[in-house]
Amino acid sequence: MKILKLPLSRSAVDRAAHVRMDEVGLAKLWEKGRILHFNGEAFLSDEQGLKYLSAKDVAGTGEKIFLGVDGDIAYFLWCSEVHIGVEDAYKTLREIGHLLSDLDIGLAVHAQAVAHWHHRNPICPMCGSATSAELGGSVRRCSANSHELYPRNDPAIIVLVKDSKDRILLGRQSVWPEHRYSTFAGFVEAGESFEQCVVREVFEEANVKVSDINYLGSQPWPFPQSLMIAFEATILDPENAKPDGQEIVDIRWFDRDSLFAATQDGTLLLPPVISVARAMIQAWYAQDGVQRPSLPGAETWR
Repeated sequence: MKILKLPLSRSAVDRAAHVRMDEVGLAKLWEKGRILHFNGEAFLSDEQGLKYLSAKDVAGTGEKIFLGVDGDIAYFLWCSEVHIGVEDAYKTLREIGHLLSDLDIGLAVHAQAVAHWHHRNPICPMCGSATSAELGGSVRRCSANSHELYPRNDPAIIVLVKDSKDRILLGRQSVWPEHRYSTFAGFVEAGESFEQCVVREVFEEANVKVSDINYLGSQPWPFPQSLMIAFEATILDPENAKPDGQEIVDIRWFDRDSLFAATQDGTLLLPPVISVARAMIQAWYAQDGVQRPSLPGAETWR
């Protein structure tokens, strides 16, 4: 399987890190830039997707964060709980992510991740003093000792488990909508490699042993700060597969025909289109080159 082009890994904007150093230049770019508004949960949107503001539309407190440039257009985020217009004009990334262009999705993913980071870091973890944003919002600095804070990602693996017959194993969590099954995933623990995490998580959740691992790609997952590292893993003991009974309450094997049939008879709800899991399943579904009907694209979340 080739490296996947994952839905939230698309981008058409140059982050232009050198621009962050010029406070005067940033102020000038803000005055003529295109500005996203994120209220802490959702983006100001319209029927086309994201709605952009101009500097004259922005009033009140909030973080002004430089996101990058596309040609001669500069893009910014204004992160504030202030509502502009009616409340239902705000849509979450989960709701609209699958509708957005490469430009918009790249901006939205960056914006949401950095907005959550600013919200969680108003004080210095070393001394408890207040921090403030610098360098276009890419850094926070401690007011007492000038210690710099940078955004961080929590690495997590996600795995498409297969057997020697090229069937895939999907699991179900009790907190998901009825009939939702997906791939297996988990956070990388301290001192653990991605590969070690794959082996551990697959055995913990499905009781099967991994014999081979292939890297498929990576995708930011800003809910709030994960980076999903995608793999496919072949196992040699499918007869031992069983759910752990805690996080995973049921598992099912699928070949391509049975997967499609289950989506049609209502016994299988696939992961949403913007998820890594859905991209891996769809790539596997199309991998053997046989012309099959498209998989349905329901966007039901928890």
